[in-house]
Amino acid sequence: MSEKTLTKADIVEEIYEKTSRNRSEVKNQVEEMLAIIKQAIKEDYSLLISGFGKFEAYDKKARKGRNPQTEDAITLPSRTVCVFRLSRKFRAEINPQQ
Repeated sequence: MSEKTLTKADIVEEIYEKTSRNRSEVKNQVEEMLAIIKQAIKEDYSLLISGFGKFEAYDKKARKGRNPQTEDAITLPSRTVCVFRLSRKFRAEINPQQ
């Protein structure tokens, strides 16, 4: 598996190379798209991008845990977590043998 991580700057550069727009315009559009995605997840708790996947945020309840250094029992606070689930179509592209 590759160790390379695709960054926001890489995305901007890729779009810039494939279009006739200038870098600052592309960067602003990428930033705006990410802002829309963040807002949708915050407000609606889910975002579906057909053929790609679904981002879902949900509330986790407080739970018991322990401090691994001291072995003391602690209560972990409730929190909101975000998960990403691949679409079946995209999963099939990644795993063509299945």
